[in-house]
Amino acid sequence: MASAQGYPLLCLENPILDIQAVGLFSDKALLDKYGLKDNDAILAEEKHMGLYDELLGRNAKIIAGGAAQNTARGAQYMLPDNSVVYIGCVGHDKNAETLKEACEKAGVHTEYRVDDVQPTGKCGVVITGHNRSMCTHLAAANEYKIEHLKQPHVWSLVEKAQVYYVGGYHLTVCVPAILALAEEAAAKNKIFMLSLSAPFIPQFFKDQLDSVTPYTDYIFCNETEARAFSDSHGWDTHDIHEIAKKLSQLPKKNSSRPRVAIITQGTLPTVIAVGKASGEVDVTAFPVREIPKSDIVDTNGAGDAFAGGFAAGIVQNKSVHESVDMGSWLASLSIQELGPSFPFPKKTYVPSRQY
Repeated sequence: MASAQGYPLLCLENPILDIQAVGLFSDKALLDKYGLKDNDAILAEEKHMGLYDELLGRNAKIIAGGAAQNTARGAQYMLPDNSVVYIGCVGHDKNAETLKEACEKAGVHTEYRVDDVQPTGKCGVVITGHNRSMCTHLAAANEYKIEHLKQPHVWSLVEKAQVYYVGGYHLTVCVPAILALAEEAAAKNKIFMLSLSAPFIPQFFKDQLDSVTPYTDYIFCNETEARAFSDSHGWDTHDIHEIAKKLSQLPKKNSSRPRVAIITQGTLPTVIAVGKASGEVDVTAFPVREIPKSDIVDTNGAGDAFAGGFAAGIVQNKSVHESVDMGSWLASLSIQELGPSFPFPKKTYVPSRQY
């Protein structure tokens, strides 16, 4: 049941069921067979379609996924009850029920569009050591329509939300829906967050991305995605601090607040750039939460968890610095679980430094 007062955080993207290989069967040979790379994320082509059945035959685990859906569950993990709503498109099938149940367990309200033709999207996840490679068949997720977002009962949730988070994968699906949220945020002085999600987004969907970036108050990426953005925009640099600066200084629709660029780097420090009206930029590097290497189960969803913790901080009016720490804390929990998951019973966030 929808919350009468709405949900402060609204997330939009592609609901996906992860099919994740584990144990001895998750190896480089599987990557080579399907032309996949470590720490990459791609959309499936015809040559990849055998991957999903092969994973299921190799002791694969079925886990609720979809980048922004992971972020939504992560944010709700750290927020009061009834704080997050998630929107996307699923099929009329059992896999959709699996996703809905996972969100319900996490306390996330879902407003799915249900497509009667395409099945729920799926992602083959191959783990090699502490690296992950993701290959996504969007299926129903590719059928999201802005008409669903504009339905009165859904748009009322948009109007009641204060923070919007959109995963970059949705730039391949329904840019008008993203822009509808972005324009609402700019017009009402709400917060709009965007994740680049994967290197192929700035590489092959540059125009779609560039139509949205002027609305972004917070833009998330990892170091590979940041460098892909730099390459696609002719910046001639792979220096993460410099890219963060440039991201923060991109043209911005809502000038009432500076843009914040957040670049994660795995176990290396997270780089934050905050633009200023004067043209100056504050750049800071924050160390990640360290855990013993032996405690790492896999890194699938770590970036989504970071974004979830960060978004939770912003929803609660925390500083950027504490929000980074909240994101790092949640990511450290996620990588100790199988797939994009969090431990239950819930753990309580404790700041790593005084704010």
